[in-house]
Amino acid sequence: MARRSRPEFAEPTPSPSSGASARLFVITLLVSLRPRQWTKNLIVFAGLIFGQRLGEVRAIAEAAAAFAIFCALSGVMYLVNDVVDREADRQHPVKAKRPIAAGDLSIGAALGAACVLAAAALGAAYWLDGRFGHVAVSYVVLLACYSGPLKRIVIIDVLTIALGFVLRAAAGAVVIHVPISHWLLVLTIQLALFLALSKRRHELRMLAGQATHHRESLGEYSPEFLDQMISIVAASTLIAYAIYTISPETVQKFGTNLLGLTLPFPLYGIFRYLYLVHRKADGGSPAESLLTDRPLLACVALWGLAVIAIIYGQA
Repeated sequence: MARRSRPEFAEPTPSPSSGASARLFVITLLVSLRPRQWTKNLIVFAGLIFGQRLGEVRAIAEAAAAFAIFCALSGVMYLVNDVVDREADRQHPVKAKRPIAAGDLSIGAALGAACVLAAAALGAAYWLDGRFGHVAVSYVVLLACYSGPLKRIVIIDVLTIALGFVLRAAAGAVVIHVPISHWLLVLTIQLALFLALSKRRHELRMLAGQATHHRESLGEYSPEFLDQMISIVAASTLIAYAIYTISPETVQKFGTNLLGLTLPFPLYGIFRYLYLVHRKADGGSPAESLLTDRPLLACVALWGLAVIAIIYGQA
């Protein structure tokens, strides 16, 4: 009598544990918050440095808290923007890899996380300081409008981005209760415009004929038009910085006329960035360029150290 063979069963496919799924979700969400872009929020510390409060522990703590809050809020806006732009991002060779565009993070999860994070960050902002909370809300509203209609309007799109940087700078001054210098606002909006226009130029060159499929307003730009605006903004930024460093107001405030010696750093920094844009086809992400280009990173670091040494060396 033949021996009956035991039935063979396929090995069950192990399902990921809830802990592993939670870790994967957290990692995917963190990537969507784009922590490498948080260097843009360092402008929050400008009020601390130029307001001559760097030696006060409480002011440092308040500025650091403001930086963390704006990192959270910028992450919220990245989530919202990625949800709105998910279809367009799928036409982009780099942005198509973002978790929302790639389908690794669901729309519901992204918007849910954005709501929770925004509520926590804005609550912390108002707890820290009422006026700071107002500025934080203004930032969220402005960037929400950018994610909606404003990013589709030529020139208004880059101006909106620049105003976002101005609000960051203003928030850093408000939270530690120092006057908001008109020089801080002028230089911030000019430098932010320079970076935003350079980014548009990079996108236009990289996407070529597919540019309008990714971003409607790109069809209204041309490399020549962008180069003209970049040249104007770069020149005006350097001139404004030079005037600021030698103005009687600045000399009286800091008690020194040596700040003009720092001019070579912004000169080199802007020229280096233009070199990356024109010769290395870079400039698509200012934060990435700052972190990956060693000469540019060294220039910014040395400028910061020189400014601190001159301003606080007179005390």
